[in-house]
Amino acid sequence: MKKQIMAITALAAVSFFAHTAAQAAETIQIVGSSTVYPFSSYTAQALGETTKFKTPVVESTGSGGGMKLFCAGAGLDTPDFTNASRRMKVSEFEKCQANGVKDITEMVVGYDGIAIAQSKETASINLSRKDLMLAVAAEVPSKDGTHLVANPYHYWNEINASLPHREIRVYGPPTSSGTRDAFEDMILKHLTKKMDVYTKLYKADEKKNKAYKKYHKIRQDGVFVPSGENDNLIVQKLARDTAALGIFGYSYLEENSDSIAPANIDGVIPTPATIANHSYPLSRSLYFYIKKSHIGKVPGMMEYANLFMSEKMVGDGGECTDIGLIALPKAEREHYRAALKNLTNMTADDFKAKH
Repeated sequence: MKKQIMAITALAAVSFFAHTAAQAAETIQIVGSSTVYPFSSYTAQALGETTKFKTPVVESTGSGGGMKLFCAGAGLDTPDFTNASRRMKVSEFEKCQANGVKDITEMVVGYDGIAIAQSKETASINLSRKDLMLAVAAEVPSKDGTHLVANPYHYWNEINASLPHREIRVYGPPTSSGTRDAFEDMILKHLTKKMDVYTKLYKADEKKNKAYKKYHKIRQDGVFVPSGENDNLIVQKLARDTAALGIFGYSYLEENSDSIAPANIDGVIPTPATIANHSYPLSRSLYFYIKKSHIGKVPGMMEYANLFMSEKMVGDGGECTDIGLIALPKAEREHYRAALKNLTNMTADDFKAKH
């Protein structure tokens, strides 16, 4: 089943707006993250094979794209679940509320690392987060550090003399992707918020009592190449373009370890152990969200959610961990199972807590 699930593509998906409400209610509809997609699809297939319920339809739309569909309304022609490789944003929660999607339950199914990978044919590379930031940011500090200039770097050794004279080219996720959001948060925003040359851009806004904006502009001159929501396509590009790096979820690195290898980030490579203990600096949580108003109207929703959160799927040695998911600690798994049993509602206060 492992190979089957990893081979499934969006060809299995359908357009939700092409269904009538009656048709949509017959089968669970799931959208969202390409990173969560293999685990969600595996669970969907297991539900269809082992219960009386139809196999849910899972579509890889990206985290942002999934949120738009999920929050569009409460009708049965909208998704029942959305997957995400980063947490729902406050703006998305507010959109859901405004569109009648009032009751939402949040689940964390496990951990993942954002892998920075390359062809196995290429010499290994050791990058710091700052190296990555300076490679992909649209603007970087001038030589004297007093102002920002359009990113002039095209070779890694121009950023750091200890790096090879190798062209900078990065295949990464599009703006609709939760992986892109997480990468921007952990690389660009995390580093530039401590650099005066970036933060002074927003001093005027602060004085006007506007929300503080952290820098996260990625260059658009062809060095960073948005490559769609299908992470397997980025893997394929690395096989052809051996000088390039690719950005995607750890499960795709593990599944394709015969042809690609990870870059070291701050001296650490992504492994189940380094992701679980957060020593790998690009570790993150993976989520799915339940539209509670559809429960009881769409057959099998709770059965799917309970199966996805079960020890069989996401526990230590669970079936989803065989295809790259990193299990949460036992106490956290039990916390989220209790939230699922009670169908705990998300509230605006939840966004004050860190996940």
